[in-house]
Amino acid sequence: MSSVKMYGIKNCQTMKKAMTYLESKHVAFEFHDYKKQGIDAPTLEQWLSQKQWDEIINKRGTTWRKLSDEEKTDINPTKAIELMIANPSLIKRPALDVAGKLYLGFDEALYQAIF
Repeated sequence: MSSVKMYGIKNCQTMKKAMTYLESKHVAFEFHDYKKQGIDAPTLEQWLSQKQWDEIINKRGTTWRKLSDEEKTDINPTKAIELMIANPSLIKRPALDVAGKLYLGFDEALYQAIF
């Protein structure tokens, strides 16, 4: 299997489900913890080449709701990257990079199809 990297936060329930699934299928993956390691612009730019910013940012989460109205308006890819770097918890979890292809969230059927 090609390189697998999972981005997220350790104590998130969805993250735990995704990790448990990969471990149960013996899929080796690297874990990138936003809380400890942050996220960089080149990674986000690569993701935005595959998905729209509003697919990557979780607008239902508390982090989004805590943003000011000004921060939430007129979002373009550059502003989205700035917001995600400043608030990594905005990013949908898990973000799974499989050989350069981005998958967001945990869906067991999708994971079965990938692995």
